Amino acid sequence: HLYIMYTHIISPRCSFGGQFYSLEDTWHPDLGEPFGIMHCVQCHCEPQKGRRGKVFGKVNCKNIKQDCPEPECDEPILLPGHCCKTCPKGNNPLTYKESLLDTFEYLDKTKEREDDLHKSYNDRSYLNSEDMGPGESRTEFVAVLTGVRDSWLPSSSGVARARFSLTRTSLAFSITYQRMGRPSKLAFLDSDGTTVFEYRVPRGQSDMICGVWKNVAKPLLRQLQSEQMRISLSTSTSRRDEVEGKIIKHRALFAETFSSTLTSEEENSGMGGIAMLTLSDTENNLHFILILQGLIRHRGRGESENQVQLLYRQHTLREVRANITSHDPDFAEVLTDLNSRELFWLSRGQLAIAVATEGQDPQQISGFITGRKSCDTIQSVMSSGDALTPGKTGGVGSAVFNLHDNGTLEYQVQVAGLTSDVVGLTIEQKPRRRNKRSVLYDLTPEYSGATGQAVGSWSRLEARHIHMLLQNELFINVATAHSQDGELRGQIKAVLYSGLEAPRHELPTPLAGYFVSPPVRTGASGHAWVSVDRQCHLHYEIVIAGLSKSDDLTVNAHLHGLAEIGEIDDSSPTRKRLLTGFYGSQAQGVLKDISVELLQHLDQGTAFIQVSTKLNPRGEIRGRVHVPNNCEFGTRGEVEEADVDDTVAKDPEELKKDPHTCFFENQHHAHGSQWTPNYDKCFSCSCQKRTVICDPVICPVLTCTRTIQPEGKCCPVCDERKEPKDMKAPERVGEPPEGCYFEGDQKMHAPGTTWHPFVPPFGYIKCAVCTCRGSTGEVHCEKVTCPVLTCSHPVRRSPSDCCKECPEEEKGPAGLEHSDMMQADGPRHCKFGKNYYQNSDNWHPWVPVVGEMKCINCWCDVSMSKCCFSDGTVVNANIGGLLSSPLELLPYLFSPVILHVFIFCSLHSMV
Repeated sequence: HLYIMYTHIISPRCSFGGQFYSLEDTWHPDLGEPFGIMHCVQCHCEPQKGRRGKVFGKVNCKNIKQDCPEPECDEPILLPGHCCKTCPKGNNPLTYKESLLDTFEYLDKTKEREDDLHKSYNDRSYLNSEDMGPGESRTEFVAVLTGVRDSWLPSSSGVARARFSLTRTSLAFSITYQRMGRPSKLAFLDSDGTTVFEYRVPRGQSDMICGVWKNVAKPLLRQLQSEQMRISLSTSTSRRDEVEGKIIKHRALFAETFSSTLTSEEENSGMGGIAMLTLSDTENNLHFILILQGLIRHRGRGESENQVQLLYRQHTLREVRANITSHDPDFAEVLTDLNSRELFWLSRGQLAIAVATEGQDPQQISGFITGRKSCDTIQSVMSSGDALTPGKTGGVGSAVFNLHDNGTLEYQVQVAGLTSDVVGLTIEQKPRRRNKRSVLYDLTPEYSGATGQAVGSWSRLEARHIHMLLQNELFINVATAHSQDGELRGQIKAVLYSGLEAPRHELPTPLAGYFVSPPVRTGASGHAWVSVDRQCHLHYEIVIAGLSKSDDLTVNAHLHGLAEIGEIDDSSPTRKRLLTGFYGSQAQGVLKDISVELLQHLDQGTAFIQVSTKLNPRGEIRGRVHVPNNCEFGTRGEVEEADVDDTVAKDPEELKKDPHTCFFENQHHAHGSQWTPNYDKCFSCSCQKRTVICDPVICPVLTCTRTIQPEGKCCPVCDERKEPKDMKAPERVGEPPEGCYFEGDQKMHAPGTTWHPFVPPFGYIKCAVCTCRGSTGEVHCEKVTCPVLTCSHPVRRSPSDCCKECPEEEKGPAGLEHSDMMQADGPRHCKFGKNYYQNSDNWHPWVPVVGEMKCINCWCDVSMSKCCFSDGTVVNANIGGLLSSPLELLPYLFSPVILHVFIFCSLHSMV
């Protein structure tokens, strides 16, 4: 066990600018304001070997501008976030196929933004799929899976299409399949053909497979980015039922709004393909790209003449000739000026695309064109902050949508907290000018004022509407009697599949300032999906909207709030559980250690989810949650921190597979997690990419006259109990101080308490003191002010001290204890902590929170204290041979290099 702990702790890595990087990581250095990110400089954490074979990381940075290719145009431009200049669009001498690909991806999204929209109208919600923050950026991949043909066994007739979204280290996948039974197993294969991740497909009737591969290892991410990975689906152990394909990037994925899976009617053909299609934004042109597999056999270096047809009920509407080779089986084309009938059939899923070869052995594959399929959820949060005329009403609107292959759009909408009656509920596109809203569909007839809901379907979507829907270009607007243009408004957009067991097909719980007690007039709103699984673990997903940076100036780094879950019980103080602190507009996670009382409140519908901000620490928006469950005995578990968009609490088996997991005290801990170790409650440990960092808790200096030591706590606190004459009027019953949440240590702090901030991976910062202001729930941190010193050579007594002090010899003729040791004409003594030692004295140091260290020998050498371990390792070699306090031993005791010695020493001391 000791050896395993040691190997995790000394994991090699690089440190640069306060950040830690794994071996082989690359990055552009961020120099902060006013320089920012140096895009023309690339840093690399290179593995190095020492004399004894020990691997360590070394940072190497180089200028990459010299590697930029020479642009082939006269006036190249430099795009934001790039190092190399490129030719403006249209000036590059591209081939016909490359120009089609560019047109496919970079359809102009900005023309409509240049309209005469009045400035008083809100333009903040007009976003498309590219308008994402840096924390939300993701990479798209695709794969075509067909039967394996490099075997004497008959090949499968099945064809599958897999779409992947990589966010940080999580890979979400949506897979559809045809001409094969429901697969039972999915496997990711590395460049050597080894299975690196396996997913057991749950049983079901759907032709869609949804899943997430979490915590993809760094080497596998590199293989994925360089298109060296494959994916396979199998329905049984027989290779005959297996389909397989290569995972590739493709620029068309970001613009794709229609798709088709192409199959062959021939049994055991091993042929297939996919078509990715999109409409032009302004014209009725249909752009498409074909990716084929197995259709074009190897016929030397020549090209093959093929036909690509657009069909309606076996009748050919359009036909183009395509030259496709077995080495480059992709094809791009544009079908111009689709007429109204063709667009109608496209919207109804009645058009088909077919590819046929010519020659002695003609082959054909075909498939129907439908709206793009995925496991993502099309939804919308409507807020007053996103209305055309922004406001702060405290109301909320929530909607979920489901697009069918025949072009029908099912919808479920709910609203609450409005200032007046609803007079209009519409799906719209961006208004072209003031007071000229572009209404596409009116949901008002389906709205019920009694329930505040509208449930129905829109069966007359045009192809253009489907295109705009899947490009996040539609909005839903709620007009009221007091706000005819709209009191609430929200963008209809897809939320990436997260893998959580949350019922996204159902209406989520609405979150609004209207539900807070007392109500809060805010422009923000949100909704949350909440469920309880068989293990009585709580799964949650939260989406918020309307909370702008300008409205909430006290939110640092766009921190939007804290998500909490608690009980609604007017007869007793409210108890809350922190779910997560999150950035951006989404948060998700799993809560495992739920109390029986909270589970009962969830079952009875008397629980709430609340999002708090620094402007409204007692709640910005809230919603009542009702989750029926059968968890009478509760559950036990551990709360895992849910990061932005993709981190979920993991079970022990998942943690063992995670390469960033830390193993400490016979337990696995997730990267980024923090905990109090069992060996001492006065330490705080954190896991940073396989490295455990433990820091002693540094208690702040208290200025009160009386202190108490709370049970189970490390630091004393001021005794708040006062004499009767000093007692003030009691606080109102039912509104106890709720405390403060501090992001650094991820803990709640009682009102009025002070502490030194904990900043992973650097530990406790003794030069700052934070205070929880109980009246507002805000955390106030300020820098410690050091006293002015009169000596010429001040010293820092301990590495953890913030302020320097004057040395003893420069403090003046103050009275000294142990005067017999302080005579100038005698041998100079050593001071170690509070003890004095004569020259040549030996002792075992006593270290706070650890005790006497019998494996460390210290001695006094002419006024200097020196210490070494029993194996001869010198402790004080790096600080000039001067030790004045046992606290200075702590950085050595807990350094990765000698932690194994410390553990052995502690065990020896106990023996």
